[in-house]
Amino acid sequence: MSEKKWDVYVYGDVNVDIIIPGVETFPAPGQEELVSSMETYVGGGAALFTLGIGKLGLRPVFQGTVGDDCYGHMIRETFERFGVDTELLVTAKGARTGISLSFTNARDRSFLTYRGTNRDISMDRVEIEKAGRARHVHVTGYEGEISHAAYARLLRRVKEETDATVSFDVGWDPTGNWSSRICELFPWIDVLFMNETEAEHYGKTDTAEEAALQFARECGQAVIKLGGKGSLAVKDGMVYRRSSYRAEAVDTTGAGDSFNAGYIYGFLKGEPVEKCLQYGNACGAFSVSAHGGNTGFPEEKELLRFTERYENK
Repeated sequence: MSEKKWDVYVYGDVNVDIIIPGVETFPAPGQEELVSSMETYVGGGAALFTLGIGKLGLRPVFQGTVGDDCYGHMIRETFERFGVDTELLVTAKGARTGISLSFTNARDRSFLTYRGTNRDISMDRVEIEKAGRARHVHVTGYEGEISHAAYARLLRRVKEETDATVSFDVGWDPTGNWSSRICELFPWIDVLFMNETEAEHYGKTDTAEEAALQFARECGQAVIKLGGKGSLAVKDGMVYRRSSYRAEAVDTTGAGDSFNAGYIYGFLKGEPVEKCLQYGNACGAFSVSAHGGNTGFPEEKELLRFTERYENK
């Protein structure tokens, strides 16, 4: 596919994350509390995945919208610094970039989010002709029955009108319905991503492995993120497992998106499933080692050195 302009096309959410660590209590009305730091990073699941792909030396393009403000300019500059093509990144005049405040401590995280330009996200905005100029299309942001029809239209068109492979990170169902209609999408998906809880909810199973075996009968392969237990994948009826790497978790924001980027890097390099899982686990471990969803993410040489070192032990 040497004629392809990009390796990966991504459409979806992008915003800034303002990370405020060490927050144990919120100030009472009329009072002020001091914190040790506040840091600003690029956020949004689709954007974090795209940055990871760029850092690993592939050629991603991101379609989305930012505001004509300091945050929008920061996002564009960050994308370009790490090899993300911003040809399809729109700056909306008079609009504001989304912001998410993340209050973190050793036990948990809390968020306040302003969606800004992310309010207009719809899979019907994907430019199929542009998507077809990439080897691979990554889709995220599914919201169950709320957005099911738009995702079905998109995935069907990608498969019918392009030769791109497709990965799909399902995400949490905000409706709480966990509709079985999601299975209608599986025949158009080459790599299906879920975390353990999502898999058990959608599969109506006791374990994520049972769900993955069920899903993989319809899609190319089902990949389940198991957090500290590593990850598993099912392809052609075979179950593959990889344990996690030890990492001191500073901030888990973007860990799943980082795993996805590492896995798809291996997938597009033609690596076997076990190696893709290894890359995904490593990228997830790097990601949680620093504040911000992509700050700790490795570049290609660092990832390869890390995985080779552990492989040879």
